[in-house]
Amino acid sequence: MKLLPPLPRLPGPRMSSALLGATALELAVLVGHLIAYPFGLTPERRPQRPRPTRPARTGAHGPDGGETAPRATTAGGEAAPHAATALPLAADDAPPVVLLHGFIDNRSAFVVLRRALTRHGHRHLESLNYSPLTRDIRAAADLLGLHVEEICARTGHSRVDIVGHSLGGLIARYYVQRLGGDRRVRTLVTLGTPHGGTAVAPGAGIHPIVRQMRGGSSVIEELRTPAPGCRTRFVSFWSELDQVMVPVETACVDHPDLDAVNVRVTGIGHLALPVHPTVAAAILEALDAPEAGEDTATATGSSTGATSAA
Repeated sequence: MKLLPPLPRLPGPRMSSALLGATALELAVLVGHLIAYPFGLTPERRPQRPRPTRPARTGAHGPDGGETAPRATTAGGEAAPHAATALPLAADDAPPVVLLHGFIDNRSAFVVLRRALTRHGHRHLESLNYSPLTRDIRAAADLLGLHVEEICARTGHSRVDIVGHSLGGLIARYYVQRLGGDRRVRTLVTLGTPHGGTAVAPGAGIHPIVRQMRGGSSVIEELRTPAPGCRTRFVSFWSELDQVMVPVETACVDHPDLDAVNVRVTGIGHLALPVHPTVAAAILEALDAPEAGEDTATATGSSTGATSAA
């Protein structure tokens, strides 16, 4: 009997080097995050509201015995500059930055980003731990609104910036777009957030808030409704190697009424977005952008991007 020659080996699915590197980085980030997770379970300690200082009296005497012009003082007791010689906006005068974590996570997810923001001069940093038992994005957004109001009252700022990872970004967007939060939020930065709903939602039949992250949910459909006059600027970071966002473009903000820039990140996955140094640098750039005359490009896959550490 004549034997047929063996068939050539068919090419099977092969993991690309980029995906392999991103997966290895995801595992490293996961291990590190599991170590830090217990330290983020408790809410952060809120700084005490500074006591107001009394402005300088008219007719106060200077070192030479003569009268000096009255000067306003800051909350810290320092003399404020005259209006005619006002200094440029410093990082300390920038809006507070609120960090909002993803599903079944806590504020420890932002340890690296928080350090980068602090080094860059951002002094008003706040984190909100919402309970993993929260069953509704709307309720979490309402809680975020109360938190933002408390921050504004305590710091004296009228607006804040928000950085949200995954579900945290969706909660923040709902607050901005549906609960009037655009009055308080200057810039919303989202990292791997399912703005259009994701097909990958583990435990969707168990946890109601996960079902709300799926495409076609009532929450996702609400965010598709018109939002004329929304004053918040959106910057969304998405990665082509994000295995949680299916399809990956669902992490882009696609709404005709929103001022949005979608930034494509290359070489990293979902968990690495809040910790990668290149992404942190791009977030700092977004937060430091002026409110007037900013870039209004909305094309998906912006030229601004990040690469993996490999």
